Amino acid sequence: MTNLASRLVTYSPAYTIVPTYECFNRCTYCNFRTDPGRSPWLTIQEAEMIMKPLQAAGVCEILILSGEVHPQSSQRKAWFQRIYDLCELALSMGFLPHTNAGPLSYEEMSQLKSVNVSIGLMLEQVTPNLLETVHKYAPSKVPELRSQQLECAGELKIPFTTGLLLGIGESEKDWWDSLEAIAHLHQRWGNIQEVILQPHSPGSQQTFDAPAFDPQTLPQVIERAREILPPDINIQIPPNLVQEPSWLLACLEAGARDLGGIGPVDEVNPDYPHPHYQNLQEILQPAGWELVPRLPVYPQYDDWLSDKLQTAVKQWRIGKLFV
Repeated sequence: MTNLASRLVTYSPAYTIVPTYECFNRCTYCNFRTDPGRSPWLTIQEAEMIMKPLQAAGVCEILILSGEVHPQSSQRKAWFQRIYDLCELALSMGFLPHTNAGPLSYEEMSQLKSVNVSIGLMLEQVTPNLLETVHKYAPSKVPELRSQQLECAGELKIPFTTGLLLGIGESEKDWWDSLEAIAHLHQRWGNIQEVILQPHSPGSQQTFDAPAFDPQTLPQVIERAREILPPDINIQIPPNLVQEPSWLLACLEAGARDLGGIGPVDEVNPDYPHPHYQNLQEILQPAGWELVPRLPVYPQYDDWLSDKLQTAVKQWRIGKLFV
């Protein structure tokens, strides 16, 4: 008899709010950033107008996704305060915030813990070789700095999402080294909810001249990732970047069990629209998969949250079909 739980695939009904597209990094594969001073910051009033109609649209997660302001910039304090205020606004409107805004200080992480049910940062790859190529002008992509972020999140007991970018010039060995680094951190702190395996997908704004990561390779990467990572870490793949239904299904059979936040726009990969929930259902159901919504915090981490955040999470879990 088939174990029905093993055929569940989760996703988060989400909407992305961008405080600013400005970023001091210049990663050559990026399709998100603008130069500092070239992008107006989102105001609290504008964000409230965006989020108000979402209250009746079934959206649970507000992803605060921001370009990075340099840690030594005179604008850093105002930037961080804007992110904090947006999280606080999202909570007050009944949403569950999840922030991904690049490496943060221990103090910044500690403050965001009070207004986020989870936080994220892509490890990308642990090899320093990319600092000579795609990350040559990206100071915050130093692998040790990003690993330290995962460590800080563990110390602070923050549920965390991280992941790898695949096809940006790394080797196959780099994949396994990066996954083993994540596994080691999780064994120490137990705070990694999900690992995203994100295939490079060329976009219209990037300067990095490389083909898309071969989707036929992704199931093999997932299988090995499933062997390396502890079983309580979920593997996530973005369905808008694995567009061929047969390969999406192959990724699930290989061990991926989450499709991430699905909303109107993938701000990181704007050339690749998210598929509609109904379209995903039409692919998954005939193959025996059940697509179910989840919250941006997994149930085993609920007691890591403050009483205020636990109350917000319970309001979503009670009487609603969220895992």
